[in-house]
Amino acid sequence: MDGRDLVRSVRMIRAVGPAQGLRSVRAAWRARRADARALPRRVTERARVPGPARGAESRPGGGLIHFTRSSLRVRVASGGAVFCGWDGAGPEPSYALAGACPEVDPRAVLEPDTEGGWRVVSERVLVVISRYGAVEVRTPGGAVLRREQPPRWWDRTEGGGCTEDGGRTEDPDAPRAGRPEASGASRWVLRSEVAADARFFGLGGRAHGPRLRDGEYRLWNTDPGGAFEPGDDPLSLTMPVQMVVADAGTHLVFHDNSWDGRVLLREGVEGVGSGHDRPGSCQLRMDGGPLRYWVLAGTPARVLQVWTALTGAPALPPRWALGHQHARWGFGGQDEVRRVVSGYQERGLPLSAVHMDIDHYDRHRVFTVDRARYPDLPGLARELRAEGVRLVSIVDPAVKAEPGNAVYEGGRSAGAFVRDARGREVRGVVWAGESVYPDFTDAGVREWWGERYAERLAQGFSGFWHDMNEPVSFAPFGEPTLPRSARHALEGTGGDHREAHNVYALAMARAGFEGLCELRPEERPFLFSRSGWAGLQRYGGTWSGDVATGWPGLRASLSLVLGLGLCGVPYSGPDVGGFSAEPCPELYLRWFQLGAYLPLFRTHSAFWAGRREPWEFGAEVLGHARTALRERQRLLPYFGTLGQLARLTGAPYVRPVWWNTPRDRALRDCEDAFLLGDALLVAPVLAAGVTRRPVRLPRGRWYDTATGRAYCGPGRVWVDAPLSRIPVLARAGAVLPVAGADGATELEVWAPSAGRGGGGLVVPDAGDGWQQPAVERFTTRREDDRVVVERRDGRPVGYPVRVRGLEGEEGRCRNPSE
Repeated sequence: MDGRDLVRSVRMIRAVGPAQGLRSVRAAWRARRADARALPRRVTERARVPGPARGAESRPGGGLIHFTRSSLRVRVASGGAVFCGWDGAGPEPSYALAGACPEVDPRAVLEPDTEGGWRVVSERVLVVISRYGAVEVRTPGGAVLRREQPPRWWDRTEGGGCTEDGGRTEDPDAPRAGRPEASGASRWVLRSEVAADARFFGLGGRAHGPRLRDGEYRLWNTDPGGAFEPGDDPLSLTMPVQMVVADAGTHLVFHDNSWDGRVLLREGVEGVGSGHDRPGSCQLRMDGGPLRYWVLAGTPARVLQVWTALTGAPALPPRWALGHQHARWGFGGQDEVRRVVSGYQERGLPLSAVHMDIDHYDRHRVFTVDRARYPDLPGLARELRAEGVRLVSIVDPAVKAEPGNAVYEGGRSAGAFVRDARGREVRGVVWAGESVYPDFTDAGVREWWGERYAERLAQGFSGFWHDMNEPVSFAPFGEPTLPRSARHALEGTGGDHREAHNVYALAMARAGFEGLCELRPEERPFLFSRSGWAGLQRYGGTWSGDVATGWPGLRASLSLVLGLGLCGVPYSGPDVGGFSAEPCPELYLRWFQLGAYLPLFRTHSAFWAGRREPWEFGAEVLGHARTALRERQRLLPYFGTLGQLARLTGAPYVRPVWWNTPRDRALRDCEDAFLLGDALLVAPVLAAGVTRRPVRLPRGRWYDTATGRAYCGPGRVWVDAPLSRIPVLARAGAVLPVAGADGATELEVWAPSAGRGGGGLVVPDAGDGWQQPAVERFTTRREDDRVVVERRDGRPVGYPVRVRGLEGEEGRCRNPSE
């Protein structure tokens, strides 16, 4: 144990208490010993590269290229997604893919290239493979989006792995020891180049961004062990998913490998030396697993639409989950919950849900209730639901290993818990004490776990948030998770925690979602998870985890939501106010105002970090928070439409400002504002004392929704940001569904520019079940001093219409000023 581990030990014991601290020390030593016994020892490893090409064979959608020491399978799917798999790796099985692998593009053909390699030609993308294994993905016009260097593996020598000098000639698709598909033991590295002007985004939830700067990013879901700020890495939800935006085009690359890895990014530089550009680069190092990846090219909207088709449509939250939700670790009991809800109602503050943290459990044991604090939880739930407020329960994966604990006894009988290489239950330490962990990579265990939610439903809960599911085991040294040697089913293929760790929370989310669908088939489940992996959107959303209270934490909140949306997870949000400490009134209000425009709008804090009710911060903050809440309520039909469009197209609610104009380099570097759908641009206040701020506008005419002033982009404008509000601008010609004074939906239309049209989509509320509502399309146009709104299908508009942006000074466009 080094000095840093000693400091960490002291902090942990102080946080969880001496008894739990000592248990965690013992658990960490057990994990270290288990890994030392069960994991392969380090031996001499030899590098291997593909070597020169020996030939190729055409296959549907692409082909198989044989090299001296490996093989590459290239396959273009019908939607234009490109799959590349080395060493015999195919697209399945995969935790990320939704259902069967997409059909191939029958028009994609493999043909020889003039440079001695091959190319796969298709309508949407061109793939060029050199004779030594470099792979270029190009636009149909020939512009290079991404160039992969020949990969390099490090094979264990006892498996007979090939070296750069050793020329194997047997079938490169045949599994053998040392190959990823045979043992998972081969480490590998893949280096890529992108355009000098390219910008990187994604990699899951990252606190520093959303644009990813030069540096190393780890692919290993990790509880940061306390509140995090920008620069802390990794966090709870990592994904090997990158979106790369450049003048030549946008592409998404997904390396379908759940092992531990590191991504080293270097942005390019234009005009280096004698006028030559230095390209951007990405180096991916994985500790094992298959070398396979997908590349999706097109506009940002097109890329995420294809990504959604590949990995599954986002789960649609019930309509009440789009309202404001209140959480706290440390409710004293059901009387305090009543007081909080009454406080919202008495002050005219809308509230949709109250979230119960681990303190509502009986001694922190999952699927239990503290009867002393909550003697009638079902009665409380019925009482609150009659007032329009739902209860949401936390669910942790770890089960207290205690004789007589019904969940533990049932899981042990079902063989549900993760075991070590000797067949014994793996035990860690969390809030409940010494605990065991269900193996969610086993279909039978997922079914058993899903049935447990019947107890939560019986208690009156309407939704669920998964926590501590990286998974976490308190550890004063080593990694705060299960031993890497812990055994998992992995859908029958078998393996250890090195492969299962990153998909553990994804599989838990699947267990919860499918269980809830069985238990309440008439209702859409509401579920969000702290951790996850590619494809999490199929089962629900996520939240920031324990973000630090402070202005840096506020900025990190926006980065997380934007980055996760570009990885295909559209429903997310932060702990408004920060988790770790008591915010000052100004910070709380600015965080609250930002949260009002994010998909998941939830206040939350630790029991030592003060309260988060708006009236706790004074009369002025309360008044401004009321304004933000009422605006959120007014926009609920728009949020509902955005949720439906996310399900249909994969487009996130919250989008970077470059979403529609990715070639605008100034917008690519803008990180302090975002688009809410296509209609609104939100510019939150992210620093203390700001009452006026610059806003970078995309092309077109934009109206300040508070003052009606019009601005023209592209360019930068200065707008007022008084404490009472944050700047929100509406796109000229936009059609927004909003709630009128009587709660019914009406259309708010912002006047289009003269000679230009506009429009928008509306998806009417169809309830909280599985109904498939129709998408209504509207167009707008300017005729002299009036605006005409029509449905594209020729039917009557059907909603009251309120036009804004025509009156007096509102109609004059102000030029942007730098």
